[in-house]
Amino acid sequence: MPHPTQSFVRNCLLSLIDAAAYAAIGPHLEPVDLPKGTVLIEAGEPFTHAHFFNSGIGSIIVSTPDSQRVEAGIFGRDGLSGFGSLLGVYQCPQTTMVQVEGQGYRISIEALRSACQQSDSLRETLLRYVHVFISQTSYTSLSNVSQSVEGRLARWLLMCHDRVTGDDIALTHEFLSIMLAVQRPSVTTALHMIEGYGFIKARRGHITIKDRDALINFADGMYGTPEAEYRRLIGPFG
Repeated sequence: MPHPTQSFVRNCLLSLIDAAAYAAIGPHLEPVDLPKGTVLIEAGEPFTHAHFFNSGIGSIIVSTPDSQRVEAGIFGRDGLSGFGSLLGVYQCPQTTMVQVEGQGYRISIEALRSACQQSDSLRETLLRYVHVFISQTSYTSLSNVSQSVEGRLARWLLMCHDRVTGDDIALTHEFLSIMLAVQRPSVTTALHMIEGYGFIKARRGHITIKDRDALINFADGMYGTPEAEYRRLIGPFG
């Protein structure tokens, strides 16, 4: 299968790097489907590949010893999985899985590190993404301690909306409960409240964003700063 040209890819990181940087990484990209539920990195297990999403949403999940789970962060066409390898880390305590199905490219960790050694601009762009992701998780922590379930849900829906095409997002109650670290009845109550305000339309397995600006206001400052940091350091987003 031919390697994708830079004009063809839809991953923001791969689209925004310069031609020389893409020449270093492009030949190593392998197109892959990303079915929902696919585990890309198993907690505590060595990982061998990174994944650049063209579409879909990846979820980084942390778990307690008694198997309670919470989502620490998400990425999609804005980023990649396995970015710890850029820091010399090949095993991590979090699980990375596909939350919303899509397509993308995988690359071996060895090839990714080799490409970064060839291109300073590629390495700098990917490390800037690591910084932005840390900003995202910082705001997740702030949101979890300062917002109601409804406010946290509004923020997560906006983050997911940034990473899909159109206004319809395939999200189940099960995954929403992991995203928010609450039980499913709390998810249902929060969805009904936000839907009652006219911000979204919820149906089984799907949520449609109807009034994004109102949803941003409802998120009350917890959405937007990491996204602005992405635009400042990397380029267009969402």
